[in-house]
Amino acid sequence: MRFFGTTWVDHDGGYGLRRAGVAVGSLAAAAAGCLVLRFAYQGLETAETGGFVNALVVVMFAVCSAVAFRKTWEGFARRPADPARDESLRSLRMIGFIGALLAYFFRSLTEAPGEKLRRGEYETALAQYEKRRSTRAGNPAARKKPKRNTKRK
Repeated sequence: MRFFGTTWVDHDGGYGLRRAGVAVGSLAAAAAGCLVLRFAYQGLETAETGGFVNALVVVMFAVCSAVAFRKTWEGFARRPADPARDESLRSLRMIGFIGALLAYFFRSLTEAPGEKLRRGEYETALAQYEKRRSTRAGNPAARKKPKRNTKRK
């Protein structure tokens, strides 16, 4: 929701262009990341570290990207149940940044990433506000006071 401000609420203010920009940007960043990883892999081949290390690096980036994709995708639908555990996976998400960028790309094809989650929270808060607002009586000073019987017996 970082790039959308409040345009996701009514889908106005260039919402479609912003979504297209996020899709293109995340895909371009993922492609650039793949290129950088390719250069890193070529460096390992040049250093002749051996087949085991090369395979280990490839598997590590593949697994981290898959986990980052899954966690990022789940983050678009609901808040984490255990924020501390989610925070502990931050380094893994950074290693698997390509998976996170691809999750942003695929989600931005249908909606702004995180829009469904935020829309649900927004509508719940709006309903609670309307409920509180409708039960209020208004300005208490402006109320008419009930007439009291002024005769004493």
